[in-house]
Amino acid sequence: MSIESNRFYESVPVFDRFTGIVDPARYQPLPDDWMLGLADVVQSTKAIRENRYKAVNMAGAAVIAAMANALGNRDFPFVFGGDGASFAVPPADTDLARAELAATAAWVRDELGLTLRTALVPVQEVRQHGFAVDVARFAPSRNLSYAMFSGGGLAWAEAAMKRGAYAIAPGPPGARPDLAGLSCRFSEIPAAHGTILSLLVLPVSRADAKFRRLITELLDLIEASPDASRPVADSATLRWPPPGLELEVRATRRAGGSLALYRLLVMVKCAASYLVLRFKIRVGQFVPATYMRQLVDNSDFRKYDDALRMVIDCSPALARVIEARLSAAAAAGVARYGLHQQDRAMMTCFTPSALRSDHVHFIDGALGGYAMAASALKTEDRQTTQVG
Repeated sequence: MSIESNRFYESVPVFDRFTGIVDPARYQPLPDDWMLGLADVVQSTKAIRENRYKAVNMAGAAVIAAMANALGNRDFPFVFGGDGASFAVPPADTDLARAELAATAAWVRDELGLTLRTALVPVQEVRQHGFAVDVARFAPSRNLSYAMFSGGGLAWAEAAMKRGAYAIAPGPPGARPDLAGLSCRFSEIPAAHGTILSLLVLPVSRADAKFRRLITELLDLIEASPDASRPVADSATLRWPPPGLELEVRATRRAGGSLALYRLLVMVKCAASYLVLRFKIRVGQFVPATYMRQLVDNSDFRKYDDALRMVIDCSPALARVIEARLSAAAAAGVARYGLHQQDRAMMTCFTPSALRSDHVHFIDGALGGYAMAASALKTEDRQTTQVG
């Protein structure tokens, strides 16, 4: 174990143009002694069809919140995937990551009634199977950066987890991670251009020049279009009571704590938050306008983790253009893809402190989002296999 390895992520340069995700020079290999933490909700599509999409997103975001709180909000690479999450930690934090994954899986089971599958995979073993695990840091604003992964190693590790390899057993009943700061208070955000498009694009095997060119073309198309924008602009609003009240109650309360008492406490906190933001009341150093501007800037609506994941607000016509381009790429053997359209987006927030500028806001399409896009991808894969 080396000090250099434990501090590796701090040394990765930050870039601020999202198109940089396709540049291999932006990425640096994770050290061999690091570990990949992975989690996903089992049968998430079924849960979403039962209108439990907020709970599914909360489960995925809980993985990141638990690790961030356990690390004292020290910067670490992570990716939110809608119905799950992935992250990487240095060797000094391996035992901590194992404990947090087990505790979060127990919380998801006990409080949300869902099954969270988790795994901890050594980077060295991923490389022994012929895959790279490279990481970059993209800054959507001056406030924070998000990790991007390439090399195929993260995708290989996720597939291994789903086969049951490297599994972490859930903790015992009552085990709880620290989920302070995790909430879902904002109302769902209606599409301004007509549809919220959740997009998932993967290489057929490994990312090559043709795949990178496809991603560049898609990003250029979306960024240049007047019919597309990020889902969160000035449209993020609060209402009383908040739609995610019960989820926040379950994230906040301790094992054995009175559900009614914690519900009352969270209602009081949410009411205060609603009044401050709704009427733009400055409280000490907290300036509502600054927080809302940071919320928009920090929103996590696009990422790359061996696949391009985006949630965009666009016109139905642009969605058809994007799908046609992806269909052509699939026919040419360049990419696989999944799409899901809905009429609104949702936001799950992690705000350890409202006075800090690095609060995180995970964006997904309401009514399914990334999970349903992945389901569409799997359906297409099965159909292709049957035809072949």
